[in-house]
Amino acid sequence: MMITLLKGKLHKARVTHCELEYEGSCAIDTHLLQAASILPFEQIQIYNVDNGERFTTYAIEAEPGSGVVSVNGAAAHKAAVGHRVIICAYAQLDAAEASRFTPNLVYLGPGNAITRTGHEIPVQAA
Repeated sequence: MMITLLKGKLHKARVTHCELEYEGSCAIDTHLLQAASILPFEQIQIYNVDNGERFTTYAIEAEPGSGVVSVNGAAAHKAAVGHRVIICAYAQLDAAEASRFTPNLVYLGPGNAITRTGHEIPVQAA
């Protein structure tokens, strides 16, 4: 049995560009991709905190250290510059791998600078 788990996450990135006429994808600062273990051309899910849109695309590299998060192509209709988004990549693991796996969680602040990283999410209290 294969289980799909969160592999990497960029939490509350700010959209810096929306390029409707660009080939579809999401350009992300290479340093951010590396921190979250997201590969170029890997499928990603984007969850827009500001308007509730959820969509699938793939990651491409943007200039390292630039803080760029550019939503491109048709997906540009689902976000606007300044929107907060959560960008997630998932992996399929067998049950044995899944029991040992931890995701790379990257939390972002102003300018899409990394404010902290982690490998687990605290238990949500009532």
